[in-house]
Amino acid sequence: MAEQFDFAVIGAGIAGASLAAGLVAHGRVALVEAEAQPGYHSTGRSAAFWTESYGGPGVQPLTTASGPFLHKHGFLTERGALTLARTSELAELDNFIATYRALGVRVERLDRAALERRLPGLHGEWAAGALEPDCCDIDVAGLHQHWLGEARRGGAELLCHARLTGAVRDGDHWRITLADGRELCAAVLVNAAGAWADEVAERAGVPCIGIQPYRRTVAQLRLDPPPPADLPLVLGIDELFYFKPEAGKLWLSPHDETPSPPCDAAPEELDVALAIDRFEHVVDWRIQRIEHKWAGLRSFAPDRLPVYGFDPAVDGFFWFAGQGGFGIQTAPAAAEVALRQLLGQAAGTVDPAPYTPARFR
Repeated sequence: MAEQFDFAVIGAGIAGASLAAGLVAHGRVALVEAEAQPGYHSTGRSAAFWTESYGGPGVQPLTTASGPFLHKHGFLTERGALTLARTSELAELDNFIATYRALGVRVERLDRAALERRLPGLHGEWAAGALEPDCCDIDVAGLHQHWLGEARRGGAELLCHARLTGAVRDGDHWRITLADGRELCAAVLVNAAGAWADEVAERAGVPCIGIQPYRRTVAQLRLDPPPPADLPLVLGIDELFYFKPEAGKLWLSPHDETPSPPCDAAPEELDVALAIDRFEHVVDWRIQRIEHKWAGLRSFAPDRLPVYGFDPAVDGFFWFAGQGGFGIQTAPAAAEVALRQLLGQAAGTVDPAPYTPARFR
C-alpha cells in the first residue's frame, strides 16, 4: 500500500532540502532523491560565493533578501568581488555599477592603481574595476546539512536511490511511483529536481517549461606563490572567467555554459585549457599544476529567471526549479517565496510575481 504524505519534494539538493525544512511544520513530507546521497549534483559542485550582482537584476532581490539569514547562521565569510574591464569595456562597467547601485547594492569603481594594489601582476589591458565589498564565500555543505537536519528533525522522510518514474493526479492527490518499486501518495508534488525538472514534469504529465541544463567547469590550481588569502572573487565584465582562492589553492572557471542533457557532468579538457588561457591574460601568476577539475549543471528557464509556483494547468504540481548558477546564494529567500505560496500565505519580502510558472503558459 502506498505511503501517505502531504508533500512529496522531488530532489534533495539545496532547493528541495530548504523547502522540506520549512514544510515539516505543516504536514508530512517525503524528500525524494534519485542519487545515493543528497547534493550529489549541482549543490555539491558550487563555486560557493554570495554576491548580489550574480544572476542579474532579476535575481538580485532574492540574493539580497537571503543575506540576513546566511549571516545570522554563520554560513558567510567575507571575500569581496572584483569585476574587471578593459578600456573598450568601460561603458559596460559603468552601466553595471549604475544598475546595481540603483538596486541598493554597494559597488565601488576602482581605477587602474587600485586594481594593482589588489591584484599584483595584473596585465596592462585591464583599465578599471567594480568592487562589491559585501561579496562572501558560502559554506555550502554546512547550509545544505542545516536544512537536511531541520527536515529530518521535523519528521521528513528522506528516500535515496529513489528516482521518480511516474506520477498521476488522482482526485485530490498524486500517485507516485519510484524506480525501486515504492509507491507514494501526496497532495502536492514539488518539482525541485534541478537539471531534471522538465523530465520530472513530463513523467507527471505536466507540460514542460523548457528548463535547459548547461555545463559549468571549475579547475583547482596550485600556484607559485599561492594566491593571497584576501584575494577577492575576480570576474570579467565580459563574463568569460572568474577565479577565487580556496584553502591556499585557486578555483578557476571559464564561465562556460555548454548545453547538456541532465547527467553526471564531467569537465572537458578544452574547457579547462580555455580557463587557463583566459586566466593567463589576466595576471602573470605561475601555475604549478592542475590539482582537480569538475563540472556541474546550471539549469535555466528560457528567460533565465527561476520558476516558483503552482502550475496553472495541473492541480497540485509546484515548480521550484530553474535556479541557474545562483541557487545556493538565493536559497533562503527562494524557500520563503515558495513556502508562502504552498501554504496560501501573502507574499513576504520578495515579490513572487516575476518567478511564476504562469508566464510560460
